[in-house]
Amino acid sequence: MSNSAAPPPQVAVVGSFAVGMTMKVEQFPAPGETLLGQDFNMGPGGKGSNQAVGAARLGARASIVVMIGDDQFGAMGSRLWRDEGVEQQFVFRTRVTPTGVGFIVVNAKGENEIVVDPGANALLTSQHVKEAAQVIRTSDVVLSVLEISPDVAGNAMAMAKSLGKISILNPAPAQALPRSILDNLSFVTPNEGELHQLLGVPHEIPLPVEDLARSLKQETPGGVITTLGERGAFVIYPDGREELVPSVPVNVVDSTGAGDAFNAGLAVALARGDGLHDAVVFANKCGALACTMLGVIPALPNLDDVLSVG
Repeated sequence: MSNSAAPPPQVAVVGSFAVGMTMKVEQFPAPGETLLGQDFNMGPGGKGSNQAVGAARLGARASIVVMIGDDQFGAMGSRLWRDEGVEQQFVFRTRVTPTGVGFIVVNAKGENEIVVDPGANALLTSQHVKEAAQVIRTSDVVLSVLEISPDVAGNAMAMAKSLGKISILNPAPAQALPRSILDNLSFVTPNEGELHQLLGVPHEIPLPVEDLARSLKQETPGGVITTLGERGAFVIYPDGREELVPSVPVNVVDSTGAGDAFNAGLAVALARGDGLHDAVVFANKCGALACTMLGVIPALPNLDDVLSVG
């Protein structure tokens, strides 16, 4: 059978949606300082939603399990998923609290600072995950994030493992995680700062990222994939092998969506059967391309974009 006849890879995201408001500044403000910004942009975001959209653009059949408010921001999410082809069977709605929001400031170097109010995301429960068992059962890879309750993300990972699926936790925003969650991961994908937070190591302590990743690997039977921006990704395989997979050079405009594009690319590549090295190479390309435009959704690459990168 030809590849064109093969079914698309299937990715389920148990995660978050928020409306992101982005502004560029020359430098980040000091406490109490007011600065003038420019290029204000408002659009749909949230790590779970971004990763589901990213997976759909890369050719996957993507589904999202998420809680949104019954408001205009929630409607923005529904329109986005409809337009991008993300399945919405398990999009839950509440009138108790508004849809989540995020505020993003990007400096002249393309670095970002982000503050998120989870809003309705905090009302997604493990019962909702149970109701969505059908979509997890029919997926190849299940992704989750920490913009929802860690217990809910952990239950999604446990269900994925019990069903023989690949489970990926993008631990952002990072926090200490119990062994019960780490035991159910195929892969965990922190960046360098999140490694410090996961391990409770102050950022001021200059430990090599490789040593931090090795410490986290001791806590999980799965692989640890640490994203390093322009340096690529440091990968510790589930069996303990290590490698640094380099990224591709790009002109960085806004790095806000790089992690989401990386995780979407990793999930899609693993779902279609790529080995881990090739999957990380593909994910690195996705993350790099996402840095070349302002905003997250406009910058998430499609499959042709990624395949065109040498």
